[in-house]
Amino acid sequence: MKSARIKNCLWVAISISILLFSVNAAAQNAKPIDVSNARVADYWTGERRAKAVPRDLVIDPRGLGYLRRADGSLQPYGHNVAAQASPANPTPSPFGKPSGSGDTAAPTISGTDPQANATIGASYTFKATVTDASGVRSVTFKIQKAGSNAQSFAASNTSGDTWSVALQGFTNGDWSWSVSAKDKASRGGNTATAGPFALKVDTGGGSSGGSGDTVINAEWASGGAVQAAAGRLYFEMPNNARRTGPWTGYVCSGTVAADSVSGRSVIITAAHCVYDDANKAFARNVMFIPDQAHTSASGTDLNCSNDPMGCWIPSFGVVDTNWTTRTFPDNIAWDYAFYVVADSGAHQQGIKSTSDVLDESAVAGSMPVSFASVAVNDGTPGPTSPDFTDALGYAYSEDPKFMYCAEDMTTNGAVNWWLPSCGLSGGSSGGPWVQPMTAGSGDIISVNSWGYTNQPGMAGPKLFGTSASCVFAAAKGESFPSAIPFDGEAGKAVACP
Repeated sequence: MKSARIKNCLWVAISISILLFSVNAAAQNAKPIDVSNARVADYWTGERRAKAVPRDLVIDPRGLGYLRRADGSLQPYGHNVAAQASPANPTPSPFGKPSGSGDTAAPTISGTDPQANATIGASYTFKATVTDASGVRSVTFKIQKAGSNAQSFAASNTSGDTWSVALQGFTNGDWSWSVSAKDKASRGGNTATAGPFALKVDTGGGSSGGSGDTVINAEWASGGAVQAAAGRLYFEMPNNARRTGPWTGYVCSGTVAADSVSGRSVIITAAHCVYDDANKAFARNVMFIPDQAHTSASGTDLNCSNDPMGCWIPSFGVVDTNWTTRTFPDNIAWDYAFYVVADSGAHQQGIKSTSDVLDESAVAGSMPVSFASVAVNDGTPGPTSPDFTDALGYAYSEDPKFMYCAEDMTTNGAVNWWLPSCGLSGGSSGGPWVQPMTAGSGDIISVNSWGYTNQPGMAGPKLFGTSASCVFAAAKGESFPSAIPFDGEAGKAVACP
C-alpha cells in the first residue's frame, strides 16, 4: 500500500513538472502585459462584449446621417432629426385613371425564375420578363431568408425584356423572393410587384441557375493572409460631448497593415471606429482580436485565452483632422484611420504559442495597403475582371463569423468606391477591401465605411489620391504617449496636404 502511494505521488509530481515545462516553453517568448493594457483586456468581460453594438453609419434619402442599431432602428447622428419612415411603393389605382394625364398602367411581370417552391443552391441568377408601353425604368429583386431582414438588389436588362441579377452566398433554409418593376411614366412612374415566392436553399444539390458571380454576404472560407490579419475591434465612445455618464461599447473590424517599421504594428480601419466625430473624442478601452472566427469558444466570451492569437491593446489611433472637424456624412472622404500597437506589453496570450509582435508572419502577419490607382468600372463582369473586389468584416449578427461580399467595383460620388449589392452586416465597418484577391491575399485598397438606409450597397473611402498615405505615415512615425491619456484623448489628428 505504501509503495503504491509513493508511485502515485511520483506520477503526480512528474505530471506537474511536465505541465509546468510545457506552459513555460509556450510562454518563453511572451512578456507580461502592461498593467494599463491588462486593465483594458480585463475590462471586456463577456457581459460587456455581448452588450457592444455595431458602429454602423448610414445615410437616408435626405442626406442625413444615422447610427443603425442592431435591431435595425436608426439613431440620429450629429443632429436631432428623427429617421424618415420609408414610403410604400406607389401602386396603380384599380379604379381607373386618376385626375391628371399620363400613363397609369403598371408594368407587366412574367417569366419569373426561379419558380415558386423551387430549390436552389448557394448561387442563382434571378430573372423576370418585364414589359411596359412607356418603357421600364428599373427592376428590383428582393430576397429574404426566414427570420432575417430582406435585401434588395437592382437588376440589369440582359437581353430584350429580360432583367436579371446573379447572386451568391445563400445558406440552407427557407427563403422567399419577389420582383418589383417601375416604368418611365411621369410623376414617379407606376410600380408592379410579383411575389413573394417561396424558395428553398440546398447548398448540397440545388440548381445554380447561372454564374452567381456577385457574393452578397457569405462566410469567408478561403483562409489566407486576410484570415489571420483581419480581426474584431472592441472599443467605447462617449454618449455626449462632455464625455460624462456611461460610454457605449462598439464593435468594428480592422486589419494588420504591412508597415516596414520595428517597435510597432499598425491596424487599418475606418475613422468612425477610432474617433467619434459627433462628440469629438477618440475611442477608449480599445482591444483587437485577430482571427476571432477561429476561437475555440462558441462566440464572444469573457477572455482572450481561447482566441487563436489572443488579444492586443492599441496605444493610440491616428485620423485625418478633416474627419474630426466635420461630422458624418460631410467627412466621408476621410473615413480611414489607423491604430498603433506596441511590440511589447500589449499582448494577452491566446491558444497558440506566439510572440508579442502582432505583425510577425508567425502571428497575425500583415497585408499591404495600396495607395496607387485601382481598377474600377472596367466594363468586364465577373471574378476575372480587374475591378472585382472583395470586402470583408466580422458579422455582428452571426458572431463570430468572418464574412465577405464580392463584385465589380464602381463609384459613389467623387470620393467613394461602391459595391452596389454588398450586404455585410453591422460589425464589418473598417474591414478591408482587397483587389485583386488571390488565395486569400492581396492589396488593401479601402475599408468598409457606410451604406444607405433604403437600399443595399457598401461605400469605401478612396485611398488613392487622398491623405490616406499621409495618415499612415503618421501612424508609423508618431511617438507613443509617455503617460496614459485621459479618456477621449488617446489619438492624433493629422493635418495632411
